[in-house]
Amino acid sequence: MEKPDLVAGAATGSRGRIWLGVILLVLGFLGHFFAARAIGGSYVAFRDHIFGFFLILLVTGAIVAGVGWRFWRGRHDITVLIIGAVQALFGLVIYIERFNIA
Repeated sequence: MEKPDLVAGAATGSRGRIWLGVILLVLGFLGHFFAARAIGGSYVAFRDHIFGFFLILLVTGAIVAGVGWRFWRGRHDITVLIIGAVQALFGLVIYIERFNIA
């Protein structure tokens, strides 16, 4: 039988990783949003960047979820954190690449 304080401590750490993953997802979205806004802010720019965000989320989310199902089954916090980190990296790259558009 486990002590209740150990179980509560594990849940708090898990909740923190999930929130960090969600924050990273939002940062990735904002990278796409601000890149679209900076290159003109037209409907087409926003549509393409937001569609790209969700396409990247779908593809990388499926890959990370598959790897997570294989290697860390039941640790959804790790899966959300990794997906958030990947999205934040893509958002940062997309935002930086907007400076190269002529």
